[in-house]
Amino acid sequence: MAPIAVGDVVPEGTISFFDENDQLQSVSIHTLSAGKKVILFGVPGAFTPTCSMQHVPGFIEKAEELKSKGVDEIICFSVNDPFVMKAWGKTYPENKHVKFVADGSGEYTQLLGLELDLKDKGLGVRSRRFALLLDNLKVTVANVESGGEFTVSSADDILKAL
Repeated sequence: MAPIAVGDVVPEGTISFFDENDQLQSVSIHTLSAGKKVILFGVPGAFTPTCSMQHVPGFIEKAEELKSKGVDEIICFSVNDPFVMKAWGKTYPENKHVKFVADGSGEYTQLLGLELDLKDKGLGVRSRRFALLLDNLKVTVANVESGGEFTVSSADDILKAL
């Protein structure tokens, strides 16, 4: 499947997360994103070095600026279970705006066409690193990394596009 691209409507699919009341929720991406401007950024794995020390902190630090430019939701996405994503999110006590969501089986990652085979590293099939800007479900920016790079999917890259 070809990777999601600018002009595409983000596919319907379900992700999971723990809400502010610590209740596990499974919701559709369309429900979360319809009628909104949303950043969906994906990482290969929770607690991994580049994801934890660069990618996620950038979105947390720039969240207010992103929101001031009309962004309604900032969603961190990974092929992990929702318990791992919850625990990872708690390692950022300063976070007020980034929602940590799980694609436990990688099914939504496949719908996006953004799988990354890391079996040789013992990680299985994960998500490529990416940052999508969605406007009422339509992809307006699709910054997708090659391999394990971190060159085009940062918060600053999205800010430049807004």
